[in-house]
Order: sequence, then structure tokens, then C-alpha cells
Amino acid sequence: MPDFIYLASQSPRRSQLLTQLGVRHQLLLADAQEDAEALESVLGNESPKAYVQRVTMLKLGAALERRIKRDLPAAPVLCADTTVALGREILGKPVDADDAVRMLTALSGKTHRVMTAVALGLGAKKILTLSESLVTFAEMSHAEILAYVASGEPMGKAGAYAVQGAAAAYIARISGSYTGIVGLPLFETARLLKTVS
Repeated sequence: MPDFIYLASQSPRRSQLLTQLGVRHQLLLADAQEDAEALESVLGNESPKAYVQRVTMLKLGAALERRIKRDLPAAPVLCADTTVALGREILGKPVDADDAVRMLTALSGKTHRVMTAVALGLGAKKILTLSESLVTFAEMSHAEILAYVASGEPMGKAGAYAVQGAAAAYIARISGSYTGIVGLPLFETARLLKTVS
């Protein structure tokens, strides 16, 4: 694995997971002039898998340009994006509490997919990998959903929940990568990093 990489993500969980792998890293975040959220807009009739891969590559391209513009030393740049999908519907970050209630109501008692795409770039080399997991929620009462939304935890989270938070009390089953559901699949990320070491 490389001695050092840049992580182009605001997620403190992704940074913690990289530290868990023993990877030294520095955050390479968008500045005020960049519209990072605009990269996450969904194209018409786009599948969740195509969406998460496209957005991750767009984020990687922006981060590679950012490194050059800031005249930072050359090192691999890592980006990731996580998408929650119920069938073909992409459940992004809720816009408000009502949207979070809508999403959690839809997920209650059902199995959905969580896809995390991870991209690594160094010079002209760009590599992408994808982790796909299944998460089954137990039935949640309307009161339980409202209480969880009132905690504030769903805001800023794809699908309006955090598997590593209080929502774990309602997750009956997981099939796949727990760290992928958190936001950075460590197995796939480690394999990706070995390609540039």
C-alpha cells in the first residue's frame, strides 16, 4: 500500500476507516468556489449502480484537478460515494425531516441495496471498484421513525440512516460489507491501494 494518500471526502467515518487500515492520509476537500453537491444530481432514468459509479468518478476528477491547482505533492487520491437504493429508486440525503420520514417509512420492513463506489487516481491512472450490500430493516412504527428523525442522525446520510448509529437497533440483517455500508469498504479499498504501491 502507498505510504500516503489524499482523501477527497468530508466524511469523518471514511477517514477513521482509512486510519483503521493504517493508511496515512490528508483531506483534500472542495473549497467554497466548487459546487460539490452539483456532482450528485441524478440523471433521468439512471440506475443506482451507474449513478454511484459516475458520481464517484466525477468527484475523483474534481479532486485530481484540486491537487494540481493547489500545487500539492503527487500522491494517490481516493474518493468514494455511497448510494442507498430501494429497487431502482435512489435514496439520497434527505432534504428535510419530512423527506427523512418518507425514506425511512419506505425502508421499514424491507431489504434494500447499499452501493459504495471507491475510485483511486494517480496521474492519468484512474481505477474504480464497487461494493454492494443488502440491508434489511425491521418494521419501524411511525413513532419510532419520528423519534429517530428528531435525533438529527438521518440528516446528511444517504437513505436517511447511519448503520453505525442508533439505526442499528432496527437493522435485522446485513449481507455484504459492513464498512461498505458505513461508507468505505475496507477489503475493496485495500485491494485498490495495492495497485499503486
